Amino acid sequence: MLNILELLAVEAPPTEIEALLRRARGGGVGADVVPQLERAERMAFEIRALYSRRQQREAELSALVDTARDLTLPYDLDVLLQTITRRTRTLLGLDMSYISFRDTGAGDSFVRTADGHASALTVGYRVPFSFGLGAEAIKESVPMWTPDYLSDERMRHTGALDEVVRAEGLRAIIAAPLKFGEDAFGVLYAADRNVRHFTIGEVSLMSSLGDMAAVAIEKARTLERSNADVALLKSGASRDESRLAEFRRLTELHTRLVDHALAGGSLDALVAEVAEELPGAVLVRDMEHRPLSGAGAIPAVDDAEVLAAWRTASAGHRPTVLATGTWIVPVTVGHEDLAVALLHPREPLDDADEPLLRLAAQSIAVLLQVQRGEAAAASPFRDELFEDLLVAPHRPAKQFVQRARRLNIDLERPHVVVVIRPEGGAQGRAASWAASYARRMNGLRSIQNGCIALLLPADNSSVSAGAVSTELSPLLGHPVTVGAAGPVSSPDLIQQTHREALRCLDALVSLDNVGAHASPEDLGFLGVLLSDNHDAASFISTTIGPILDYDAQRTTELTRTLDEYFAAGGSPTYAAEALHVHPNTVSRRLERIAELLGADWLKPERALEVQVALRLHRTHDVLRQKRERTRAQADRPDPLAGRADRNADMA
Repeated sequence: MLNILELLAVEAPPTEIEALLRRARGGGVGADVVPQLERAERMAFEIRALYSRRQQREAELSALVDTARDLTLPYDLDVLLQTITRRTRTLLGLDMSYISFRDTGAGDSFVRTADGHASALTVGYRVPFSFGLGAEAIKESVPMWTPDYLSDERMRHTGALDEVVRAEGLRAIIAAPLKFGEDAFGVLYAADRNVRHFTIGEVSLMSSLGDMAAVAIEKARTLERSNADVALLKSGASRDESRLAEFRRLTELHTRLVDHALAGGSLDALVAEVAEELPGAVLVRDMEHRPLSGAGAIPAVDDAEVLAAWRTASAGHRPTVLATGTWIVPVTVGHEDLAVALLHPREPLDDADEPLLRLAAQSIAVLLQVQRGEAAAASPFRDELFEDLLVAPHRPAKQFVQRARRLNIDLERPHVVVVIRPEGGAQGRAASWAASYARRMNGLRSIQNGCIALLLPADNSSVSAGAVSTELSPLLGHPVTVGAAGPVSSPDLIQQTHREALRCLDALVSLDNVGAHASPEDLGFLGVLLSDNHDAASFISTTIGPILDYDAQRTTELTRTLDEYFAAGGSPTYAAEALHVHPNTVSRRLERIAELLGADWLKPERALEVQVALRLHRTHDVLRQKRERTRAQADRPDPLAGRADRNADMA
C-alpha cells in the first residue's frame, strides 16, 4: 500500500499502479492480502480521478477568470460579442457558438454574432422566439441543454428552427439566458455536431458564461448609448455654436446695412454690399419691373415667371427660388410692396440661408423708406404746385414752369391727368399709395372733394388710367373707378384737362361702370360731349378716318354708301336703289368697309359711333361749304359801290 501511495504522490500513470498489483499477485502474497490490495487500487483510481477533476475544475475556473478579465476590457458591442462566442466555444470544446437577441417589435429573435463554421446560422437570421432551447432557458432562467436536439421530444419544435439545425448538422445544444435584472434580452448558445451529454460542470460553466456575458453586453450597450448621447450633445453644441456665430454675423451685417440706409447712403452702394455678402448678383426692381439698382449679372429670367414667383413669395411672406437658382424676395413695409429683389448666389442656397435673404430685403426696404421720407418732405410743395395749377391757372405759365423745374418736373412735356375715386372708405390708403406712385412716376398728386388727382408725364391718358387701376385695385382689394384726360403740354390746359377727367369719372359712375377706367377716347362720342374743346375732328378721324382716306385716295364712294346703308335701315338692297347701283356693288363696298373699320363695326356700340361720326362729318362739310360761300361773297367786288364812287368823283 505504501508503494501505491508513493505512486499517487508522484502522479504516476494508472498503468504503473496496475503493474504493481500484478507483481504483488505474482510474488505470492497471501490470499487475505489480495482484497486489501484490490481495495487500495480502487481507492487509488478514485483519488486520481478526483485529483484530475480538481485539476480540470481549476483549469476551467482559470479560463473563466481569464474570460471575465477579457470581458471587463472596453470593447464596442460587435467585438465583445465575438469575444464571448469564441471563448464559449473554446471553453466547452464545441463546434460552434452564437448569440441571438430578442426583437420585441417583430416578435422574434435574430442571430447577432456566431463563431465556428456555420452556413445557415448567419448573422441576421431570424427564428421564432417562443420555440426551442432559448425560449425554455429564458422561461426557466437557467441553462437548458439537449444531447440530440432533433430527436428530443421535450423541446417545442418549429419548422424554421428545425430546418436550420438540420442544415448545420447540429446535435447537442446548450443555451444560457442573457439577463440583466428582469430584462431577458437574448440567449448564448453552444452546439456540437455529435451527440453529447453535458456534465454538471459544463452546465455550471455555461451559466457563469451567460451571467458574465449579460453584464458585459449591458455595459457595452450602456457605453454605446452614453457615447451616442455624448456625440449628440457635442453635435448639438457644435450646431449651437455655428448658429450663434451665424446669428452674430447676421446681427453685425444687419446693423451695418441698416446704418448705411439710415445714414442716407445710396441704393447702389447698399446693393453692392449685399452682393458681396451673399456672394452673388443682386438686382432690385420697382413695382413696374423697372431696374432701380444692380450688382453683378443675373441670368436671363422670364418676366412672367418672375411675376408669378413674386406673387407666391409675397403671399407666403418668404423668398421663392426660380429654376435658374435666382431667388425672388419681396421688399415690403407692412403690407405694402416697395420693390422686388432678385438675388442669384454663386453657390446654391437652402432654407437655412433665408434669414440672409430676408435681411437683405429688409435693409433695401429701410433705404427705400428713408428715400420716401425725404421725398415726403418735399411733398407739400409738390401738392401745393398741383393745387395752384387746378385753382389758379390765371397765373403766368412761366411761373408754374419754373416752380415745377425746381421739383425736377417739366410741365412743357406731355402730361395726363388721372382722377381716382376710391370706394369703400379706402381713401387714406389710396392717398398714401397715390403719393408714392406720383413720386415714382415723377408726377404730382392732389386731393379734392374726395377724389385723388394725379398729374403724370405720359402720352396716352387711357394707358395711364389702366396702369393706375391695375396697381391700385389689388392694393385696396376691390376695383377703383378711374377717369383720365390729356395729354397736354402747357400749364394753362391742366385745369381744363382735370375737368375732362372728372367728367369721364362721373360718366363711368352714371353708366353704372363703377370700378372701370376710361378716357375721352375710350368713351367714343360721349368723350366728344364731355371734352371742353369738343374735338369732333379727332373723333371723326378715329372712328371713320380709314374710310375717308380711302375715298380721298381712290375717288370711291364708301362714305356715301355707308351713309345710305344706315339710312336704309341696314338693307343693302334699299341702299343700292338710293345709290342707283347693283346690290352686289353695295355688298362688295360693305366688305371693303369691314376690312377698313374691323369686323365688329356693325355691333350696336360701334355702329352708333360710326353713325354719329358720319353725322358730324356731314355737318362739318355743310358748315365748311357755308363758310366758303360766305368768304367768296365777301371777296366778290360790288358793282353798285363802284358806280357810287365814280359819281362822287364827277361831283
